[in-house]
Amino acid sequence: MNQLILCADDFAFSTEDSLVIAELLRTGKLNATSCMTVRPNWMADSAMLHDVPDTAQIGLHLVLTEEAPIHPNGFTQGGVMPGIDPLTRLAARGRLDLAEIAREVEAQFDRFETAMGRPPAFVDGHQHSHALPGIRPIVLATARRRAPQAWVRTCEDRVAALFGRPWRGKAIGSAYHSRGLRRAAEAEGLRCNRGFAGHYGFDGRFAEALPRFLDKAGALHLVMCHPGAGKRAGDTIAAARRDEADVLRAVSVSDMAREHGLAFAA
Repeated sequence: MNQLILCADDFAFSTEDSLVIAELLRTGKLNATSCMTVRPNWMADSAMLHDVPDTAQIGLHLVLTEEAPIHPNGFTQGGVMPGIDPLTRLAARGRLDLAEIAREVEAQFDRFETAMGRPPAFVDGHQHSHALPGIRPIVLATARRRAPQAWVRTCEDRVAALFGRPWRGKAIGSAYHSRGLRRAAEAEGLRCNRGFAGHYGFDGRFAEALPRFLDKAGALHLVMCHPGAGKRAGDTIAAARRDEADVLRAVSVSDMAREHGLAFAA
């Protein structure tokens, strides 16, 4: 039977958001979360993950955009890393200092292992920045060396599945930017998810989108979500975080998964 991984991105975005994600893990509404170890509250928040079910997968959410880096670097402005669009342009033009990227990736791995006492179960990137040119081989090589049993997120999917997704344009765009990632990961001896969903408009329609994310699922079907408290200043998806948390509290994810022929270990 195909497996469902329902992953809350952005653990440690704020302590309030971490509390919500930890609650949803403990109550079986999620079975994975991806952690922002770059955040100053990460070390304290990580204690919340020590009593979640053993079936919960705890991964590393590499952050190279919109936050302060662990190590100052040449592509920050005002101490904050650029948004995904400027970073994508810099990567496409080969204008990133890859030594600085590698140092930052290593530091975020270090923080994960210091807090959790083990390597991450999987590796991905905030705004999928881990898939960008130049950055991708650094992430894969580091994961191979430091977390060889981990899998790596890819947004690649079958064409029929992509055209059936909510916000299909975004789904197709993310798949395009991830093209070749699974093949590159396999060359490093790493696995990837098989099937990916989770894009929608952060527009209050998560309840409508969630079951559609499970259509045409892959063998290791990854659905990203962003539940939280939505209280951090400047959070552009704050309302959506609260809505997603409320929806997940109200539904039976395991029943929904079963209706779509998916096993959900929570």
